[in-house]
Amino acid sequence: MSDFEDHPLLDEDAGPLVRPYTVSKGRTAPSADLDLLSLVCATGQLRPSQLEAEHAEALLLCREPISVAEVSAHLRLPAMVIKVLLADLVDVGALTAHAPDSAVDPTDRTVLEALLNGLQRRL
Repeated sequence: MSDFEDHPLLDEDAGPLVRPYTVSKGRTAPSADLDLLSLVCATGQLRPSQLEAEHAEALLLCREPISVAEVSAHLRLPAMVIKVLLADLVDVGALTAHAPDSAVDPTDRTVLEALLNGLQRRL
């Protein structure tokens, strides 16, 4: 287990150890077009130890394809903050991002239930 997995950015009693937008250095617009259902996956080009803690923690979650929404849930940070962090990782080649299938309706109840069930299994 890495140092980043041992020391999360959240304390169960105290809550977030840093303000969410401090993590993204105040940025609210990601440089890459990421949807909550976009899948991101690590490329292996950068190791977590080469990155700042927040980016490293996100990268560790992306060893296998994972949705932006799932990363947000695992790190307990707002989706917009996660989109900024993941876009940074895409920009440096540490992640690949794939847009959701345009044939899938993101408002379809079965899609939303499947997403919720997947998130609950991972948490």
